[in-house]
Amino acid sequence: MSQKIAIIGAGGMAAYHAKGFREAGADIVALCDVSQPAAERAAAKHSIAKVYSDVAAMLRTEKDLDAVSVIVPNKFHAPLALQALKAGKHVFCEKPPALSAKEMAKMQAAAKAAKKTLMFNFNNRARPESYAMMDYIASGAVGTINTCQAKWIRRAGIPGFGGWFTTKALSGGGPLIDLLHMIDLGLHFMGYPEPAHILARTYADHIDNKAFKGPWGIPDVAKGVTDVEAAAHGFVTFKTGQSMNFAVSWAEMNHREEVSVTFQGTKAGGLVRRLFGTDGLDNTALDACQLYTLENGRHVNRDIIVPADETMGRVRSAVNFIRTLEGTEKPLNTPDQALSLMKIIDGAYKSATTGKPVAL
Repeated sequence: MSQKIAIIGAGGMAAYHAKGFREAGADIVALCDVSQPAAERAAAKHSIAKVYSDVAAMLRTEKDLDAVSVIVPNKFHAPLALQALKAGKHVFCEKPPALSAKEMAKMQAAAKAAKKTLMFNFNNRARPESYAMMDYIASGAVGTINTCQAKWIRRAGIPGFGGWFTTKALSGGGPLIDLLHMIDLGLHFMGYPEPAHILARTYADHIDNKAFKGPWGIPDVAKGVTDVEAAAHGFVTFKTGQSMNFAVSWAEMNHREEVSVTFQGTKAGGLVRRLFGTDGLDNTALDACQLYTLENGRHVNRDIIVPADETMGRVRSAVNFIRTLEGTEKPLNTPDQALSLMKIIDGAYKSATTGKPVAL
């Protein structure tokens, strides 16, 4: 039998979730959004028969529902995931996992108690480049990754002013929590080691300058709140002896948008990168996937050729969720990993506030 899925949230990411679920053979039975008109528009667009404006009513009515996907502002990730898990449903949730490690720990515990799968849309793990790089890492060709550099930097990529993205109470923060994908991907390549300490700084330059608004996001809210950072930089150490430095920004004086992980292993180094000519527009992107090795006493750079994926793994990530439920694939991420990631995010904000290193 096919998995029966409901989507919570009528935003743009629903298109990727819906496509991925259907590619994996799942049946999308309902779409729910607090705005009934928005739910109806999204359901019509994605050919979903049933529409709800109340999650509790949907969970009561759709008794054969196997799982839900959560596509809402960050503040509501944990409450909706907990509600679905307690109702006995599997959950696929957009990033970030929650507003804090404390919330994430509650989600982890709820999934364990319900004996249900809880996964997150860390879609960059599902990019063809990432799958290819993990094959080399798993084969032993890279050795131990000692150090890693994670970047998602934008020159002009603020996703609207005064909306939920820039309101800390709703988002949890700015680019550090919004663009955590490359930090997650670097940890993925490194084997998700347990973090030990972090030192970080955040910067608010340009956060109220509309010249730095990105070409995507949500409309400005004239009397809304903008109280998040524009950029964050940090250094993380791990109990294994490994280390990572990261740079994330919505608005910094960079040449162009860069989305990348570079690492240095004991046998080879590597790079997975996407460069945008115009911030946030996929059709200007240049992808790279490379290994740096030593062969016959000579330094060699290998280009790894993979199929293009303009969705940056978003569809493939949803496919993996369904296949995980069916037992035909291993999950691309776990609640344990999500908790480690949120500890790093929490620690970075605390370090930036106190000006001191933070033990994790």
